[in-house]
Amino acid sequence: MRVLIADDDPVSRRLLEVALVQMGHTVVVVSEGLAAIEALVAIDGPRIAIVDWMMPGADGLAVCRAVRQRAAPYVYVILLTARHSQADIVAAQDAEADEFLTKPFDILELRGRLLAGERILNLQEKLVQAHDAMEHQASHDLLTGLWNRRMILQQLDREVQRSARDRSELAVILADIDHFKRINDTYGHAAGDTVLQQVAGRLRSAVRNSEYLSRYGGEEFLIVLPGCTAERAMSVAERARASVAAAPVLIGGQPVSLRISLGVASTADAGVDLAALIAAADAALYQGKASGRDQVRQTALAATA
Repeated sequence: MRVLIADDDPVSRRLLEVALVQMGHTVVVVSEGLAAIEALVAIDGPRIAIVDWMMPGADGLAVCRAVRQRAAPYVYVILLTARHSQADIVAAQDAEADEFLTKPFDILELRGRLLAGERILNLQEKLVQAHDAMEHQASHDLLTGLWNRRMILQQLDREVQRSARDRSELAVILADIDHFKRINDTYGHAAGDTVLQQVAGRLRSAVRNSEYLSRYGGEEFLIVLPGCTAERAMSVAERARASVAAAPVLIGGQPVSLRISLGVASTADAGVDLAALIAAADAALYQGKASGRDQVRQTALAATA
């Protein structure tokens, strides 16, 4: 663990440094408060700090307050002090110090404070990871790793509002895997899952980072293209269709061809709403389905008042 020592007393600094190195820690040493703040707020800064209460530049309480103003990662701050009054304790708690270390320090007390800090940081890290995992699960389709329906609709709503505000163009592509039920019925649902994953990966390779791709539901995928003309949206859709059809997928050693149909809808009219845009893409998609599948169709949206 990297531990910062901030103390203007060279003897105290050296004693702490020797003790921490003997415990197996990597030590960062500074002699004043402003340098401590700079080190602790760095992206790769130490996660535990032993900070003297009285220092030039900024005292220990000021260091605590500055560190707490940043969102993450959390820094466990041990305040090094000889102060013991009730008012001092309240002031330290107000500054959000985590622990006290009596000056001059006791080696066993120091070890105990550091172990407590490591446990708390480990727990905080696990909580952050769990929170991130829950957020990912809430916003992504578990099978394909793409955004789910809720997230893509939220993004599309933002893009529709932006289109209305900036009078910029907006396009969507709705894609559906051809004969997906036949694949499920013939090879089983595990094979269907493999096909969904393969199609998702190939669609991902066909869109830019500034474009949004989701599993819209079942075997349907929705692509949102901000600032995109109808002509370019057709080009993206054709590229996506070709990418999916480029090679068969092996299922139980058998090559199975993949095909998709795509419907494109676009408008430069700021009055078109989210539901109308998706409905138009859906209508275009099923025109393609009715005309033989494995093709791209477009529906232009009429301007609204």
